[in-house]
Parts: sequence; structure tokens; C-alpha cells
Amino acid sequence: MDPAERAAGLEGLAGVIGQLDGFEIPSGAWEPDVLAARCEEYDPALLDLLCLTGRVAWARLSAPASRARGAPEETGTATGRAGPRPLRSTPVALCLRAHLEDWRALAAPGPRPALSSSAREVLAVLEVRGPSFFTDLVAGSGLLATQVEQALAELAAAGLVTSDGFTGLRALITPSDRRKPLGGATRRHRTVPFGIEGAGRWVLLGMGPGEPREEQRRVELLARTLLQRYGIVFRRLLLRETVRPPWLELLQVYRRLEARGEIRGGRFVAGLSGEQFALPEAVPRLRALRRAAGTGTQGEGLVVISAADPLNLTGVVTPGERVPALATNRIAYRRGVPVAAREAGVVRWFQDLPPAERLEIERALARKRISPALRTYLGAAG
Repeated sequence: MDPAERAAGLEGLAGVIGQLDGFEIPSGAWEPDVLAARCEEYDPALLDLLCLTGRVAWARLSAPASRARGAPEETGTATGRAGPRPLRSTPVALCLRAHLEDWRALAAPGPRPALSSSAREVLAVLEVRGPSFFTDLVAGSGLLATQVEQALAELAAAGLVTSDGFTGLRALITPSDRRKPLGGATRRHRTVPFGIEGAGRWVLLGMGPGEPREEQRRVELLARTLLQRYGIVFRRLLLRETVRPPWLELLQVYRRLEARGEIRGGRFVAGLSGEQFALPEAVPRLRALRRAAGTGTQGEGLVVISAADPLNLTGVVTPGERVPALATNRIAYRRGVPVAAREAGVVRWFQDLPPAERLEIERALARKRISPALRTYLGAAG
């Protein structure tokens, strides 16, 4: 997030996704709130390239919520009407394609949600024909193109399908009136330059948990990924993760890695109970940040993030209440410490600040850093 640390180019974006491997956030927040904040001049075409060349995949990993306490089934639609959760707010993970089945096997299993008749028709076509393009799904199901589109949104929100390219998800979360009409027609107003036809093939996701030996390998993969994501790992960090085996299983992996000298064990974060583990390179960096904090010469800049971002660790490593991980909520950090949060349009202050500083922070909370390429691609306003 630091301006001096932001990634650039195709390999930089691949490195960012590798660090966020398997982390679920609302699908509509990935590009404008998470990737754009970490990549200098973020370009959506680079994410499309990573997906279409088989390096990166997207999918829902966690099981949809059940009908607890009379809640509607969380399936999601492209229209976002009342009832099911809109696909834009449905948790979706970006991950390295080689790890996709590992994360799905580690995710908590759940029953298949109730599907609409259109979704069942499209699912049947995919089960018989295998990976299929959008036009093949329309022909094979006998449904209208708009019905197939809504069915794919429902299946994606249920964690049952994905597509070759990120364009598939991007198109499903973009209102239909802002996209080019299906069939090549034109609109009088401005539209985004992508559509559902550019998604590549749509594919069913596997569900099998695998063998016990595979389970051990997957837990170690997750343990190493968490270290790459946070630098330091302890039990409370798992509150932000949707793919999380029991802490005891991760603890056994970390103890084994520490015994081999690959990671460090110790007390790195004050005020937290339980064992903590860190990458060797994280320890000297923490010491440098601690020394800089005493002089006030480093990290003076204000950093604002979406509350859906993995860096939302309010109430996890800091005291006080947690800020709900919603894409519409935003948090302001100064020198690594949360100073304010904007929730439902209202600013909540964590520190007592002078009026001039408050005004600066309120303005920063209201702005969003979006590159010109992303703004043009998504058809966003200035």
C-alpha cells in the first residue's frame, strides 16, 4: 500500500495476487479497492492476461449462507434485486490456478443451495458438455441469452462455476445497461468495452476433498501462504480468513517449519496470547519500523483502504471494535495506526485529532484511488 512499495507491470500484479492467494472479498471490490491500491497504474488487461494464460483463477470458495433465522438463500443474481445477495457483494477469491482445487478442498463444505430452473438447465449443459463458451450454453440450454447470463451469476455466487477470464465475473457484476447489448446492438449512452462473450469458457468447479495425505500438503500450503500474506501469523489472524483449518493443524506445521529453521517463533505482537510465527525477513523490518516510530520520520503519509481489504485488522491486532469488512466501508491509517473509519457514510474516530487533521482525513476517506486505465475500462465517473 505504501507508494514506495506498490507493484508494477504483469509480474508485479502476479506477485500481489500470490500474496492474496485464496483470500475472499466481495467480488466488486477486487479491482477498484484492492488491486488498484497495490499496483501502480493498475491495468485490468493485465489481470485478463494472467487469467487467460492459466496463471490466475477466480472462484467462490466458502459455502453460501444457509437460511438461518429466516434469511433468504444466498445465491446472488446479476441484477441485485431484493432477496438473494447480489453477486457484487458475494465473497470471491483470486488465486493461483495451481492452488484453486487446494483452497476449495480446505474450505468448509456446505450443501448445494437451491437453484432456479435456468441455473439447473445451464448446470446440466456444463455437466454433459464440459467447459463451454457462452454461445454454446445458450444453444445447449435453449434459454434466452439474458436467462443464461443470470443463471451464470447465480452459479458463480453459489461457488459452482468459474470462467477462463476475469472478464466473466467483471461482466456479471456490471449492470446490464452499462454493457454492450448481447448480439452486437448499440446503445445511445456510453458502455464499458467488455461483455459476457469475452469470458472464455465456463467451467464446473470440483468438490472432492482428496486423500488424507493431500490434506496434510494442503494445510502446509495454507500455512506458508498465510506467512507470505501477513509476515507474522497468530491465531487471531484467522478471523479474516474464510479458508481456515483448525489452528492446531496449522500450529503443527509452523512448529515443524521452526524446527527446520525456515521460520522464527517468538513474541512479535504485544497483547496477544498464544504462539506466534514470522518469516525471518519480517523480524528486522519490524525492528526498523519500531525505531522509526520513535522518531516520527517514517510513514507520515495517510493510507486509506477498503474495509474489505486483508489489511483491515481493526479489532484483531488493535483494540476496539472491528470495522465490518464491507467494500463500502473505508479505514484511514496514519503511521500504521487506524485513526478513523467511514461506515455507512458516517465517520467514526479512533483518535482525538485537531480539526484541520480531521478535515484532511474525511476528504481522504471520501476519495478512492483509481488509475486512468481502470476508470476508462469500468466506465467510472471522474
